Amino acid sequence: MSSLTDVSHPTGDPEFEIGHEHRDVSGGWLRPTVFGMVDGLVSNFGLIAGVAAASSGAKPVVVAGVAGLLAGAFSMGSGEYISVRSQNESMQAEVEAERHELKHNPEAELAELTQIYINRGVDEDLARLVAEQLSADPKQALEIHAQEELGVDIHDLPNPWIAAGSSFLSFSVGALLPLLPFLFGGDLLWLASALTLLGLFITGAITSRFTRRSWWYAGGRQLLLGAGVFVVTYLIGHALGATVS
Repeated sequence: MSSLTDVSHPTGDPEFEIGHEHRDVSGGWLRPTVFGMVDGLVSNFGLIAGVAAASSGAKPVVVAGVAGLLAGAFSMGSGEYISVRSQNESMQAEVEAERHELKHNPEAELAELTQIYINRGVDEDLARLVAEQLSADPKQALEIHAQEELGVDIHDLPNPWIAAGSSFLSFSVGALLPLLPFLFGGDLLWLASALTLLGLFITGAITSRFTRRSWWYAGGRQLLLGAGVFVVTYLIGHALGATVS
């Protein structure tokens, strides 16, 4: 959304600008991208740490890491597609129910919309007048009811393909980082750990741009999460390796 004006709030607080830009938080890409990247980093890092601690040499780690990357990426992609598609279909069913009610029971829907505005503090007569004006156009009435009752913009539903693709690609990138040292023939768990923790910190810092958290807090939170996963999976892998051998 482009800025409309640079006029500030009467208090002079720059945070209360009349015109401002909003980030895209409903386009279907942000959540699966962030979640996919973090999940790829954490899950494959944990898998690699456990296998590396339980075995000697890089080959078992590479096999497990590649399998974890492929399985996780396809799982995340298909899961996001099904999830978003099902959510959209459910929402569309509710919108169709609203469309039916507006056509066959318009007075009740008008009263319902009027009451919504009254509950928000609008004078009853004015609320009725606004509701009547908004309901004059059936298409606009449906959009308003969907927004007010369902909290959804029927023209801005998340795209399941974008969600699936974002999740698939971001998981693959995240899962690849801890695997890189082993793909090049090295048995360097410390380097895999460093790459993973760095990736988690950067991912967390990037997500802070979409929230009110500081970059160091968001990055540090992700880093600590990854470190905890490493410790647990490494110890379990080491214990299992010692038991099996």
